[in-house]
Amino acid sequence: MSEFKILEIKQAVFEKNDRQADQLRIDLKNEGIFLLNLMSSPGSGKTTTLTRTINLLKNELKIGVMEADIDSDVDAITIAKTGAKVIQLHTGGMCHLDAGMTKQGLAGLGVNELDLVILENVGNLVCPAEFDTGSSKNAMILSVPEGDDKPLKYPLMFQICDVLLINKIDVLSVFDFDIELCKARVLKLNPNIKIIPISARTGEGIPEFCDWVKEEVKNWKGVSHE
Repeated sequence: MSEFKILEIKQAVFEKNDRQADQLRIDLKNEGIFLLNLMSSPGSGKTTTLTRTINLLKNELKIGVMEADIDSDVDAITIAKTGAKVIQLHTGGMCHLDAGMTKQGLAGLGVNELDLVILENVGNLVCPAEFDTGSSKNAMILSVPEGDDKPLKYPLMFQICDVLLINKIDVLSVFDFDIELCKARVLKLNPNIKIIPISARTGEGIPEFCDWVKEEVKNWKGVSHE
């Protein structure tokens, strides 16, 4: 019988990516650049949330945005109207960004004078959670129409995020969404996560999220990595 080598590709890919992500985080820390990785399902309101967030923060922080998508530049066009520096990243069919792709995006964006870079990841609750982008913090949006059972179906996404925005609370009365049950399910998976109910349409809750962002940026810039 012929001998052959067995290569655990998934493990090898993840290990290489984790090393690249750790190094990218060190580099960003030393440069004083805070990278926020924002994830969610398609249609959850990422771009609308970003638009409101940028408009509230742009007088205090120099902001850049990387819009990741399989194709199109619709989101980048929308974000550009806020005055933030923006670049569109096409993933060539891939449903996530990894550390290497994020590094390329940062180089293309040009981050020398920026305080905050927000990566709007590809709309997906599975793949983006599996790949460390090298971000300073991870954020996610869960919208009310998606249902309060999503933490049960996609636990990893909720486990790796530092803040959860429950969006579209202005339509809570229309949907069978138990926000307290949802919070309990999320906190069981991740006791340290911060949960902020918001409405990207009305602006409710966005100032609290902006306060969280400002505090995280301040803490990130406060200590350099040796």
